[in-house]
Formats: sequence, structure tokens, C-alpha cells
Amino acid sequence: MKIDRLLAIIVMLLNRRKATARELAEHFGVSIRTIYRDVESINNAGIPVVAYQGYEGGFCIMDNYKLNRQLLTFDDMVSILTALKGVNTTFKDREITNAIEKISALIPDDKEQDYLRHSEQFVMDILPWGYGKRQQKCIQDIYVAISSSHLLNFTYCNAQGSVSSRTVEPMTLVFKAPGWYLFAWCCTRADYRVFKLSRMKQVMITLKHFRRRKKTYHEYFAPDYDPRPHIDIVLKFGPAARHKVEDWFHDDTLEFAEDGSCTVTFPVPEDDWIYSMILSYGADVEVLSPTRIRETVRNKAEAIAQKYY
Repeated sequence: MKIDRLLAIIVMLLNRRKATARELAEHFGVSIRTIYRDVESINNAGIPVVAYQGYEGGFCIMDNYKLNRQLLTFDDMVSILTALKGVNTTFKDREITNAIEKISALIPDDKEQDYLRHSEQFVMDILPWGYGKRQQKCIQDIYVAISSSHLLNFTYCNAQGSVSSRTVEPMTLVFKAPGWYLFAWCCTRADYRVFKLSRMKQVMITLKHFRRRKKTYHEYFAPDYDPRPHIDIVLKFGPAARHKVEDWFHDDTLEFAEDGSCTVTFPVPEDDWIYSMILSYGADVEVLSPTRIRETVRNKAEAIAQKYY
């Protein structure tokens, strides 16, 4: 929309101090003539934009023009910018970039060094370690499909190793450390589903639109709604695994013994994930209960050992 572009031009000029018509045209994907018309509209609105000719010329807003900064404190602006920059490392979204430009322009000149120092002290990066360009493009494609309400096609490998083709109405991208997930209405299963992005292959945005459904991600995962049956599992970890255990469990859920071992009780859905998690600790963990989980882990461990005889 033109009004959004005009506001973004104003903020860019406040932030960058000077920009050429060509730079603005390339940034907003319009012609240079359109930029000149936009600058004229900004001037007519009472915001003084001046043009300088020559090698270092360009448009800028007169030095005596001030934008009201009273709506946000300096700490507010730093917090918002930190969050937006963290999100935009993944999505590379023009609207988020424009929002960063707008808020950056509000930082007073005498606070600029303070802001730079804050930006080095706390960084948000919501891409997990090891994510490459293919995974990042997958996230960006899904984000585009959600924003434009287009159906997605992909192949999916579930926790049991079964592969299927899916068509979904993508609704919400969720980052739940250490990975990304998609909350969607699955047309194939005619129900809501949560898909792990690392298991999604051959992701394609279709030309078909959909109308967004009412149920939200937060409603789907409300405390009183979880379609999967849960069990209480009790694990005992040896002293050598303590540093790993404290990465995943809260201190108030752990019971420590004098020998350095610890016991934790927690509810989990009974699926292959829990066995993978337990086996990842090797000999440093023991399942105390329930008995069937203990026996299943023992059988899996014996099957592993057989491969090395």
C-alpha cells in the first residue's frame, strides 16, 4: 500500500539520514518516478524532504525535523529490536525489515552507542545449531504459505518411520527448542496435526487458497486438551549424567542422592521419542517404572548389543 511505503520512506530517511531515489526504488520494488511522486506527497504532508545533487547526493529530511519518541522508552526500543532482528534472521521478511527501520529511527543520537553495546550483549537467533540453507528455505516457504493462505504439499516421515504424502492448511510456525514445527489442518487426515519440519521433505506451495480455521495453536495445546495418552515415568540418572540432566529438567523436579545420582518423575506420551531419549544416556540412566517401559528399553539395548557380537 502506498501509505505504508510513504511511512517506510520517512523512517528510512530518519534512520539513514540520506538515500538516493534509485536506492529507494530498488528497496521498495517501484520505479524511480514513483519515488519522486512519493517524496512530493511526503513534502505535501508537512514533512520536509530535501534533495541534494552530485556524487553524494540524495534525499534526506531536514535536521530540525523531529519524530515524537515519547511513546517508547529506550529499553522498550532495544527489547523490540532484539526480538525483531532475531526473528528476521530466519524469515528475511520485508515488513519486519521495515519495522526494524522504523524503530531504529526512534533511537536518540546520544543513545546510539548504548544501543550498539546492548545489541552485542544479548542476541536472539531462533535457528538451531547446524541448520543449513535448505532448512532455512523450508521455514521461509512455509511462512509464505501461511501468510498467503496457500495449501502446502509435502512428504512426511513420522516417528514410526512411515512415509506419507500430505496436503495441509498451514496455520502456525512454532519454534520449540531445539526445533521447528508446523501446526496445520491436515487435509489427508481431516484433523489438526503438528509436523516436525526436519521430517518434512519436498515442500511445495500450491496455487490453491484456503480459509483459515478458528482453532489456534494455543487452544490445541491447552492443558485440558491433548489427544495423546500420557504415562508417568521414573528415571534414575548416574552422577556422570548430571550436567546433561540439568539441561532438560527443572531443579524442582529432580531428587538428588548423596552419591550424586538423581531421580526424576515426569509425564510423557508413550511413543518412540521416549525410548530414543532414554537410550541416548547410555549406561547413565535406569528406568525405575513403569515396568513395561523398563522391559522395552532392555530389549532395545540387547538388540543394539547383538549388532556388536
